[in-house]
Amino acid sequence: MTIEELKPAMKKAKATRVGRGIGSGLGKTSGRGQKGQKARTGGGVRRGFEGGQTPLYRRLPKRGFTNKFAKNYTEVTLTMLNKSKATDVTAETLLEERIIGKIQDGIVVLATGKLEKKLNVKAVRFTAKAKEAIEALGGKAEVI
Repeated sequence: MTIEELKPAMKKAKATRVGRGIGSGLGKTSGRGQKGQKARTGGGVRRGFEGGQTPLYRRLPKRGFTNKFAKNYTEVTLTMLNKSKATDVTAETLLEERIIGKIQDGIVVLATGKLEKKLNVKAVRFTAKAKEAIEALGGKAEVI
């Protein structure tokens, strides 16, 4: 292939030329209609504008708030821990093995499912039953 043989990847649509006479079908007012706010340069209304009527986002009640101190933990079940090949399980090892998608503010281990092997697990939190299940098989449930 040489430089002369190169072609554009997609055919580019031709820009519509407005205001070029009545024969084009888009002459005079250029498809903007007669007068008014939308016919003017820079005309139009902002998002959510309802013609001067109190807009919906102001009519509806505002409730709640976002707690900036709230923690988002990634939940890990005992069934998910079975999939891990490591004996010392941390959030980082679970992320490397693609058992979890992201760590967020740490992991919390839940007692869903059944653990089948001895593991040493390090997490931010454990449920009581999850901790019992890990220690019943001789593993350690360490809070970090």
